[in-house]
Amino acid sequence: MPISKLAHYSIRTPDLDASRRFYERVLGFKAGYRPPFDFPGLWLYKGGDESDYGIVHLIGVDPDNPDGLITYLGDKALSAAGTGAVDHIAFLATGVERMWKTLESEGIAWRDRTVPSLGLHQIFIEDPSGVTIELNFPASEVAHLKDGTPGSALA
Repeated sequence: MPISKLAHYSIRTPDLDASRRFYERVLGFKAGYRPPFDFPGLWLYKGGDESDYGIVHLIGVDPDNPDGLITYLGDKALSAAGTGAVDHIAFLATGVERMWKTLESEGIAWRDRTVPSLGLHQIFIEDPSGVTIELNFPASEVAHLKDGTPGSALA
């Protein structure tokens, strides 16, 4: 059984609204079809394309009514924040200067790194649940900058 591609990743979050805003406003995903599970959540798609099963699944944790989630996915302690054993999730992207403006306007801290040997410029951010997101842009998008950074990162 060869693996063909990553289907999606899921995040259990105590603040579904904040997570939705982050993934839609900062990363540009769109909420779309999600089966009627017996627990809160959202499936997020790239540009609203619902031809797959979504890229990011947000799983709402309702401490007042956890039964549906426990029945479907099992009981799992929600850590205070972070990615646990998974260090980060990475996406390929374009439009690094637009992303810098979005992060600045949303008040989101970031870290920039350029990896010349790979031709990548990386931005690292955290979602509202503390999950680290790596955005990989073509290094050519920052070639005109002296050190490959905007000089205004909040991190």
